[in-house]
Amino acid sequence: MNVLIWTAIGFVLGSLPLSLWLGHLVLHTDIRNYGDGNPGAANAWRAGGWKIGLTAVLLDSLKGAVPVGLSNFVFDISGWGLVIVVLAPILGNVFSPFLGFRGGKAIAVTFGVWTGLILWIGPTVLGISIALFYALQKSDTWAVISGMLALGIIIAIINFDRVTTVIWACNMLIIIWAHRHDLHSFPVIRPWLMNGIKRF
Repeated sequence: MNVLIWTAIGFVLGSLPLSLWLGHLVLHTDIRNYGDGNPGAANAWRAGGWKIGLTAVLLDSLKGAVPVGLSNFVFDISGWGLVIVVLAPILGNVFSPFLGFRGGKAIAVTFGVWTGLILWIGPTVLGISIALFYALQKSDTWAVISGMLALGIIIAIINFDRVTTVIWACNMLIIIWAHRHDLHSFPVIRPWLMNGIKRF
């Protein structure tokens, strides 16, 4: 019963387009008119600057961190039931019924669910990896996918259990699906890196 309750709570929370609502409330604009048209934190940042952007990132992260953290650490949900609970906010974000089942790309909420699952390790690895890969090339999509791969490697090294590995694999598949329209473009190396390679 706890698994079903927290799965439902997680899906509903994940489906709330908080960044979009924040844009309407504070900026009086539709953030989908910016960037890639996504109703997520990245376009809230583009529309309103870093203050609005960080607020949107925090709100979208909490959509994943709160239900997963409570179910994991307070209600002691574990095993395969935890897989469903962790994936629920991510699926809610990507397939939001508030947006005609066309939601965001689940980046910030992914940070949140990994915070609720393994505390600081997940968001730290993701944050550093995504920032590093984005510094090397210009594609948001490939930076996110590379960050997820880095998280998978860390999970394998630290030797988390099969449940955590399955959660990561499913999360990765959802991220790929959410970014599917951008996968046709290959990463473009930053000029400073290209110049360094040529000199070498």
